[in-house]
Amino acid sequence: MKKHIIYSLCLLFSGIIFAQEDSLVVKKDTTKLAEVIILSRRKLNNHRQEKTLSSIDDYLEKSNKVAMIKRGNYAWEPSLNNMNSDRLNVTIDGMQIFGACTDKMDPITSYVDVSNLEQVSIGSGQNGTENGHCVGGGIDLQLASSKYYQSGLKTSLDLGYETNGNYRVAGLDLEYSGNTFYMNADGIFRTSDNYDAGGNNEVMYSQFQKYNVSVQTGFKLSENHSIDANIIYDKATDVGYPALPMDVSLAEALITSVSHNYSNDSTFIKTLETKLYFNTITHIMDDSKRPDVPIRMDMPGWSDTYGFYSKATTTIKKHRLLFNVNGYYNRSLAEMTMYPNDPNQPAMFMYTWPDIRTLYSGIFIKDSYVLNEKEQLSASVRFGYQNNRIAEEVGLESLRIFYPEIEDSKNRFLTSIATDYTYKTTNYDLTFGLGYGERAPSVSEGYGFFLFNSFDNYDYIGNPTLDNEKAIEINTKANYHNNQFHIGVEASYFYISDYIIGDIDETLNAMTIGANGVRIYEALSNASIFDVFLNSSYQLSKSFSVNGTIGYNYGRGSNDENLPLISPFSYLAEVNYKAKRFNAAIQLEGNGNQSNYSSFYGEDETPAYGILNLNFGNVFYTKGTKFVLKYGIENILDAEYSTFADWNNIPRQGRNFYVNMSVVLK
Repeated sequence: MKKHIIYSLCLLFSGIIFAQEDSLVVKKDTTKLAEVIILSRRKLNNHRQEKTLSSIDDYLEKSNKVAMIKRGNYAWEPSLNNMNSDRLNVTIDGMQIFGACTDKMDPITSYVDVSNLEQVSIGSGQNGTENGHCVGGGIDLQLASSKYYQSGLKTSLDLGYETNGNYRVAGLDLEYSGNTFYMNADGIFRTSDNYDAGGNNEVMYSQFQKYNVSVQTGFKLSENHSIDANIIYDKATDVGYPALPMDVSLAEALITSVSHNYSNDSTFIKTLETKLYFNTITHIMDDSKRPDVPIRMDMPGWSDTYGFYSKATTTIKKHRLLFNVNGYYNRSLAEMTMYPNDPNQPAMFMYTWPDIRTLYSGIFIKDSYVLNEKEQLSASVRFGYQNNRIAEEVGLESLRIFYPEIEDSKNRFLTSIATDYTYKTTNYDLTFGLGYGERAPSVSEGYGFFLFNSFDNYDYIGNPTLDNEKAIEINTKANYHNNQFHIGVEASYFYISDYIIGDIDETLNAMTIGANGVRIYEALSNASIFDVFLNSSYQLSKSFSVNGTIGYNYGRGSNDENLPLISPFSYLAEVNYKAKRFNAAIQLEGNGNQSNYSSFYGEDETPAYGILNLNFGNVFYTKGTKFVLKYGIENILDAEYSTFADWNNIPRQGRNFYVNMSVVLK
């Protein structure tokens, strides 16, 4: 009965016109009391979000091109243009940071929270190479900018509760802003028990607990010079991963930076920002809370990164130029210790990441040239040098079992090029872009040693002889606006040479008990990925509007196999009501049947689904205090479903009632 209701509503909403909020973000966040859009960046003010304390995962999932690969209820891995984190460049305020987990249980996005950030910048394909090389695109989680507002002391308190999983959230923010000095300190705490899927089916090992604190301060040295310092400490414990055979007892990060900023419109160099940074991550996997395992294992990992960048902007006639010189040094080390059930047998130890040292330096240049009042042409290039070195001799000898001729060090040169043409009038705009980019293999792809992948049930071995992966990209976007009506379409096509993916080696035996065999990272001669989205909106009246989006994605390799984790047909429809201090929305979102799944890489067919959400927002004031209240119901019909991006088909949350409140003291 529920399915019939959902499909009927889908047909009803399919007559509703769909909307796009900006070039990358779907207007899925409907309880905003205000909206601030900056190009393809959306202000990450948590008072404008559906929930006061939405997670970064929830926020990113609202983008057209972003999907979140879910292995549990915490730390989802971002995928952009149907490409996972290996093919992306994910940074925190331009800083390189690398996870310490061989199983991707700690994506970079898990080490910050909404309280730390001001906005998120998403660059598709080669438009995402400002901070580093990538194929699929770049995601930059941007910290708040300097705040010399002379506004004195401000305080805000955020509280949230959700019935599904007994999920609790609390946040506190203190800010002081003067003429030459500012300081911001914030903290947030999240904890959840196991959540329930549709039908009140408990999803075991889906609990987590996390807290995040940060301090940001700045001194204004003169009218044009200032110094800023940031420190973020993030710690998660007792994190369950229902899709995996192991959980996480600790995921801990310390992220620090100091920067000098110069700004002067009357000089040749308009702005100059130079930053030094350091971050360190400790991640510990264990299976101590699993009742029945073939063999007990501990799998700790560490990642330390030291880096810098210097960004400058200038204007020469009709040219707006951006330069970014950056570099970093990273150490990635991971171990595995296996404890046999027989106490008379010794523990077995090996390096799964054999202390890989990565040194990178590069330069990025972008020129935006205004042809006339309607046309603009932009071009960018990034050139980089990267050296990887295996510092652990035992790990090097282990890899030489499979690659006898390898050296302990390998140099790579990387190139990225992009160009875009934009034509814009009052009622419509058109953009066409081309790009070429390269990326080096990740630490796991190049140097991983018997990494178990529960998705296809194979052990994986890295390949240090892999060539750089290369991609040619074509993208286009068109929008039409006419009073209350808007419609837009955007599409991207990637032709990727030397596409890195695991290939079965029948001559090797698996190390993991129960695994199907061993895959070695190899390169397909090529792979193709395509996506297209149609968005539209209509303002019915001053208070009512309708909007939504539909999308189609496709991916296939030269071996004539479908690529894994490619989104099927997707849709979103929404009706909004907005008054001065109240708003409401009802949403229908879902996916079609995943018919083009990849059984060769461990996928099975994911059925179609559709869910209904209802949310409300209120704002009210008392003397010197602002209250923002958000409340609603997610998955109203308690549908039991999984998406294509849910690892091993773990089910998503069933019906969930939530209430969030923010109190701002001025």
